[in-house]
Amino acid sequence: MRMHLSTAAAGLLLLAGVGAAAAQDVVIEPQQETVIREYVKKQPLASVKIPGVELNIGSTLPDTVELHEVPNVKYRYVVIDNRTVVVDPGTRKVIKVIE
Repeated sequence: MRMHLSTAAAGLLLLAGVGAAAAQDVVIEPQQETVIREYVKKQPLASVKIPGVELNIGSTLPDTVELHEVPNVKYRYVVIDNRTVVVDPGTRKVIKVIE
């Protein structure tokens, strides 16, 4: 009985750790956000529409959406519905919407 409780407790701790890691938000440093904002002003893109995709932090953009590079920043951006959207290029998840 004791072994089963230890195994169950270890499993719960593992699941809690995975949940906590998944819940962490990507934080863009203020200086990176400033660099992105300034770059977008200097290099304006045409706004695109993506039917059927809700534009929220954590949303995944389809592969058909072209992501654009910002020099010296690891994230990419695209302009959707006239809002600058910062995206993690590895996962294509929205990490910031700049109004």
